[in-house]
Amino acid sequence: MPPPGSEESAPVPGAAPASRRRRPSMADVATVAGVSAQTVSRVSNGRENVDPQTRERVREAMAALGYRANSAARSLATGSFRSIGVIASTLTTFGAQQALDGVADEARRLGYDVMLMPLKAPSPEEISGAADVMSGRHNVDAIVVCVESGVVESLFGGLHVDVPIVVTDGGARHPRFTTVDSDPEPGLRAALTHLISGGHTRIWHAGGPPDSHSAIHRRQIWEQVLREHGLPAQTCLLTNWSSESGHAAGLLVGAATPRPTAVVCANDQTALGLVRALTDLGVRVPDDVSVVGFDDVEAARFSVPRLSTVRHDIQEVGRRAVRTLIQELSPGTEVGPLGLVPSVFVDRESTAPLTGPNL
Repeated sequence: MPPPGSEESAPVPGAAPASRRRRPSMADVATVAGVSAQTVSRVSNGRENVDPQTRERVREAMAALGYRANSAARSLATGSFRSIGVIASTLTTFGAQQALDGVADEARRLGYDVMLMPLKAPSPEEISGAADVMSGRHNVDAIVVCVESGVVESLFGGLHVDVPIVVTDGGARHPRFTTVDSDPEPGLRAALTHLISGGHTRIWHAGGPPDSHSAIHRRQIWEQVLREHGLPAQTCLLTNWSSESGHAAGLLVGAATPRPTAVVCANDQTALGLVRALTDLGVRVPDDVSVVGFDDVEAARFSVPRLSTVRHDIQEVGRRAVRTLIQELSPGTEVGPLGLVPSVFVDRESTAPLTGPNL
């Protein structure tokens, strides 16, 4: 009850609650920072013609007030939505997760948001539709396509969007798109040279799916290096990248006569499944068969034995994809390293020189 002699105020119908506060405006930021609204606008839009100390003062005022620039107004002022779209075929594999992490980290560092559109079984029509939606309805400035190059190549004639596109699978070759990928050759070549220098001459390959550009490229490197050393590229066992298919390949390796003394696998999951199968058969790794993986997933450092592998930085692939797009959007911008990301061989416990009867 109100104290005697006072009147209780009734709420005005339709009025906002007293606890609700309006969003801080550009004028509020200008007042706190002691600058003009035009200066706040320039800082908000990332313009360069602002004194560094003034820019910092404006940013501190924005943070103190909780000011957020209106994205629609900003896009009208700059012609940019500061947004990058990502079309991905899967989010379940190690490579896809790492690439997406790299894209998100680099986009954030450069002041861009990321819009993700995953496609479970991407077809050329689905990819084209996703690109149309992103560039139209969602107003992204550029698009990263993380889809197998074979699918991407089949849509070259039907994808018509007016924003830059980068494909993160190096098999896609077309003047309409830029590709960014890791380079598997340095690491694979080092791994094979390491095995050959240890006396291995029967080196099999557990490759990936026959329609995968990455798998085909890794198989070609295996064949080329063996030929250069005068060794036969005898056997390539096909897998689907999974540990289960690697286990099936390992059963074939263990039952072979003569058995290979080393197996180079197209990815770590395949290698880990293959090691498990050999162990179940009583075939010792690396005493009887050396095994090399590819990717350097976390499990490779903790398996028994610890897996020798080829490490390629897929996060850096994602980061370079974003940098490539930013350079196309803003030519001359200094963003960091571009181009292919080199791989390296990591020698652990699953490889060893030949000894005894295997020589």
